[in-house]
Amino acid sequence: MSTLFTPYAVRSLTIPNRIWMAAMCQYSAAPEGESVGAPTDWHFAHLAARASGGTGLIITEATAVSPEGRISPYDLGIWNDTQVAAFQRITAFLKTQGTVPGIQLAHAGRKASTERTWVDRGRQITPDEPYSWKPVGPSAIPFAESSTMPDELSKEQIAEIVQQFADGARRAAAAGFEVAEIHGAHGYLIHQFLSPHSNRRTDEYGGSFEGRIRFALEVVEAVRATWPEELPVFFRISATDWLTENPEDDREGWTADDTVRFAKELQARGVDLMDVSTGGNAPDARIEVGPGYQVPFAERVRNETGMPVAAVGMITAPAQAQDIITSGKADAVLLGRELLRNPYWARHAAAELGGEVSAPVQYHYA
Repeated sequence: MSTLFTPYAVRSLTIPNRIWMAAMCQYSAAPEGESVGAPTDWHFAHLAARASGGTGLIITEATAVSPEGRISPYDLGIWNDTQVAAFQRITAFLKTQGTVPGIQLAHAGRKASTERTWVDRGRQITPDEPYSWKPVGPSAIPFAESSTMPDELSKEQIAEIVQQFADGARRAAAAGFEVAEIHGAHGYLIHQFLSPHSNRRTDEYGGSFEGRIRFALEVVEAVRATWPEELPVFFRISATDWLTENPEDDREGWTADDTVRFAKELQARGVDLMDVSTGGNAPDARIEVGPGYQVPFAERVRNETGMPVAAVGMITAPAQAQDIITSGKADAVLLGRELLRNPYWARHAAAELGGEVSAPVQYHYA
């Protein structure tokens, strides 16, 4: 049997296969009222279908640790008990299908207060419009020229956000999640602190590499201390801002070398796996894309640090996914858009490659 379909053990948890679902925003939660930020029937149907399709681990979309941490007013949240109760229905069902439920804890920082992607291409909502709020960041630097200028976070506000991540982890455990992934990629707040492109602070949270990773490590330590010891913590990283790789771009950004160096710090603080993506912090960066274009970054982290990694990025074919695992480039693959197109990708891959994944008993004749 292909290693793509073998279990993956981490701490006390066994994930049934190496086919995992990446976090993908759905922009479908209520923007106000008692159910603000809580998952709906749409989220249940969306996630349940992929579980019934045999996906081993499902990571929910970026789930904000505070109302201001949402990237849009329609995002999921994990800052109150109403949200916890709504998530419990989903996590319970995923487990009945043999799927491990994971949550991505997030704060959007300067990218916050935007429209849904299908409305004006997700533009930032201006302060005079409904559902808007003032974004924050490590420095007063807007994401794009047309974006709202964020407020620079004070040290007291940074400490508050660290606590919000810890509180979010505690609520996520109560909601039934078994993997906590910290979102440090795609230009969200943690990524903004990591990168010199967006972090121009002169205090202990900026400047040197050690200063720029300080906030991220404080979040990791707070989450790891709150999250159950027997369950894993993952960290999603953008391995590069795609600035240094471009000889025509003289801007300084986060690099693959930084990612390898940072991975060692995460390992020392109890992070169990790095989910390796790229980009998202410089909207005009030139990106070289193609099938599996982000896999080499994951492979480098794994080879140079020994840290387990999951690879993502235009992974669409079963044979491609199998090669990534069997050749040792990654420990698991994370599928995004391909699982939106085909919730039963894992079952189709098993049929093609001669493997097995969990299937509902109701589908025994399929």
